[in-house]
Amino acid sequence: MLVMGLMSGTSADGIDVALASVNGTPPLLESQLLAHATMPMHAAVRKEVLRIAEGGSCTAGEISQLNFRVRLRNVQLIGSHGQTIFHQGNAVTFLDSKTASTLQIGEPSVIAARTGIPTVGDFRVADMAAGGQGAPLVPYVDALLLRDERIGRVALNLGGIGNVTVLLPQSGLNHVLAFDTGPGNMVIDALIAHFTKGRKRFDRDAKMARRGRCVTSLLEELLRDAYLRMAPPKSTGREHYGQGFVEKLLRKARKYRLRPEDLVRTVTVFTALSVVDALNRFVLPRTEIRQVIVSGGGARNPLIMAQLAAALEPTEVLPLSKLGIPEDAKEAYAFALLAYETWNRRTGNLPSATGAKKAVVLGKICWAEPVRSRAGRLGRTGNTPSQRRQRKPKIR
Repeated sequence: MLVMGLMSGTSADGIDVALASVNGTPPLLESQLLAHATMPMHAAVRKEVLRIAEGGSCTAGEISQLNFRVRLRNVQLIGSHGQTIFHQGNAVTFLDSKTASTLQIGEPSVIAARTGIPTVGDFRVADMAAGGQGAPLVPYVDALLLRDERIGRVALNLGGIGNVTVLLPQSGLNHVLAFDTGPGNMVIDALIAHFTKGRKRFDRDAKMARRGRCVTSLLEELLRDAYLRMAPPKSTGREHYGQGFVEKLLRKARKYRLRPEDLVRTVTVFTALSVVDALNRFVLPRTEIRQVIVSGGGARNPLIMAQLAAALEPTEVLPLSKLGIPEDAKEAYAFALLAYETWNRRTGNLPSATGAKKAVVLGKICWAEPVRSRAGRLGRTGNTPSQRRQRKPKIR
């Protein structure tokens, strides 16, 4: 089966697209990444997504309109994560009741209608309905793709948020530890946008950070962040490391009289050390890890990679591309595989990672159109697993 995966991350800087060929049943699932691309998000759409995700004033109508703002063409089968604009994995009091919730926009029914292709979307809700945090979901795919039968590995993704999946040789899908470590590129990107007045979105090759100095007193204060001490399962996002966090940083920078380069350097080191702190707290005391495999935009930040390598020695730190998968492709690839599992009515969450009471089928399938039976009546679509085996999929 050919499946297209779509992922728009916390930074909302673009849409990652991955085309995968998938066959079989876990743990013998066979898959191949056929192609990958990143499509920049329209500047006005990105600005509105970030404004609403940061809790900016908006109407229900504005959220609804943004949810339907979708453009796709020339794809075959789709699994779309959507764009997260709110995620509260831990229940908080709301209207006198403990409530956890998540909201991803990019309505899959619109994608299905505009492309004529069945679309799986809204993956996180089923896990939360089962008592989980709705995140992280990629560990299921990390375990399928990256587990080694000889050595312990950690799959580290540094997108907007950092998250790890601990993969032990003897562990199966039911015993995978995974959690969000803290900020990935989100805070660095926000500072770069602030200091360049929006002309740049990220610190390419850590150029600004490498011109600055790390301020130890501020770094130590950042490493006392309460989220870092929380035990897994746990997840976080823009609600903790968003604009409010950045504004506090800017106030501290004025207090310490820091140059922009110094603040970016300090936060870049903090990003790396928040991962190291998570591994030292929750992983390394209990198990031996030989490799940390890094994906996401953070894998292209030489300062982060160097800091990880130095702090985790003798553990090998290497980019995901060394294993044949582009660093920017993994999450889109993951949602292609998760969509395949949903399509086949198989579970896709790992309760050991999300805290759910049980494994569940993730997502919702939005059918593009019905197919008429030979008798002329509306029947089942021609896209059930048994029917798909009878015809070869084509890429349009």
